[in-house]
This record gives sequence, C-alpha cells and structure tokens, in this order.
Amino acid sequence: MKLMINHQTHYQYSDWAKNSIQYIKMTPQSNRHQQVTGWQISIPGEKQYKKDAFNNIWLTSSQIESYQQMLIMAQGIVEINTTDQFGLQDSLSPAVFLQPTNATQCNDEMIAFAAYYLPQKSWANFQKLAAAILQHMPYMTASTTVTHTAIESFSAQQGVCQDHSHVLIAMAKAVGVPARYVSGYLYVNNQSHLASHAWTEVFLAGQWHVIDVSNQLFCPHAHVYVAIGRDYWDVAPVRGVRERGGVETMYSIVQVLAC
Repeated sequence: MKLMINHQTHYQYSDWAKNSIQYIKMTPQSNRHQQVTGWQISIPGEKQYKKDAFNNIWLTSSQIESYQQMLIMAQGIVEINTTDQFGLQDSLSPAVFLQPTNATQCNDEMIAFAAYYLPQKSWANFQKLAAAILQHMPYMTASTTVTHTAIESFSAQQGVCQDHSHVLIAMAKAVGVPARYVSGYLYVNNQSHLASHAWTEVFLAGQWHVIDVSNQLFCPHAHVYVAIGRDYWDVAPVRGVRERGGVETMYSIVQVLAC
C-alpha cells in the first residue's frame, strides 16, 4: 500500500526568539517493511543529518536569525508491506530495551496487573494484557501530556497512544521481556483519527512483535515506522533549545492518505 504523508508542526512565540537549535526525528527509512521515496523536511536554518544510537535519522537545524513563527513540514511517499506479521527486525540488541527509564517504571499495582495477565510470557497473553490495559485506561484525547510517566498514566486510568505504549513497555520489562517504543504514522479510513502515532514492540521467541494498544492491532499492516527507542524521549519528533521567545504555542496537522 502506497501512502502520501504530510506532517506540519506550527510554532508561535509571544516574543522574538533567536539562536535556536531543533532536533528533529521525522524521517522514515526504507527497510523490509517499507520503501520511502521523495521524503523531505522543510525548516529554516542550517541543517545537518546524522543517526542516533538506535539508528534513527536525526536532523539538527540551527537558526541564528530572530523569528516569532516557525513551520516544520515533513512530507513524502512511503509504500508499506501489508502482509508483515511481525515487527521490525533489526540489528539492535534486545537487551538494550530492558534498560530502565523514568517514563517506563512500574509500581506495585502495575506489577500485579501484569502478573495476572502474564502467568506465562506468551504472545497470546501479551495480547490479553494489551486489551486489559485499554480497558483500564481508555483512549482519551488530550488527557495527558508528554511528561506523564507510565505510573502517572496508569493511575489516571486514561491516556493516549504514548501512555498506552509506556505502560505496556513498563510491564513487559518488569517481567523480563524486552520492549520498545515506536513512533510513526498510522493509516486509517477515519480521517478524524490523529495519524501521527506511537505503538510498542515486544521481543518474544526471537522476534519483535507489534502491539498497538490504542487500536488493538497486532501486525503492522497500516503502520509507517519513523523511529525506535526505549520511550518517547528517545524518539520525540521535535526537541530543541532557543534564546528568548517568551511563551510558545504549537499545533500539528498530519495527513496520511492512500495514493
């Protein structure tokens, strides 16, 4: 399936900003699951591409000129393999994804929750756990922020795809199963769905398996991979620093269309 993706991120500042550096992870790569053609990122300033420790493409943009608005636009075409049954198989060591992070810690309640649904660490039981997480914390738009940890989101009993991913990763690691955070795009017929997305992969029986808790999807038939990490902070689409600028406001527009 061939998809056309357009992702716009708009920033507005209450004062003039300058001397900014933006770190952008919004570039998908070609692999066994997907082929990328014509991908471009438009942003002011001097740009440099490199790769991070997880082999994600990392664009750094530096700007010294003053500005009160900034537009970052990523767009291109990605053709995905809709027959894939497993997650993205790569050369990264699964052991890396057992490392603790602040966003993916478990408390006693979460450990007990995971133990109930995972008497054995099987693929079927992980799917049951994913269903239970969604029932416990239904998808609720704008119910959390990017700073929420797995413990905070689980306690709030609501969240978005980022929260579902953090909670599942935390529980998987608590029982000794490597789990990682994936950022990317999801193609759905309902265009009211936010197409910029996050999901999880768990490592079982020598394979990475997809668990999209928010949508209860367990194969990447409609998913475009952009970046992989231990949690959101490893794959954040845009992070940066600036001088001045006052109060920042931001909104995004994402379109994923079949073509």
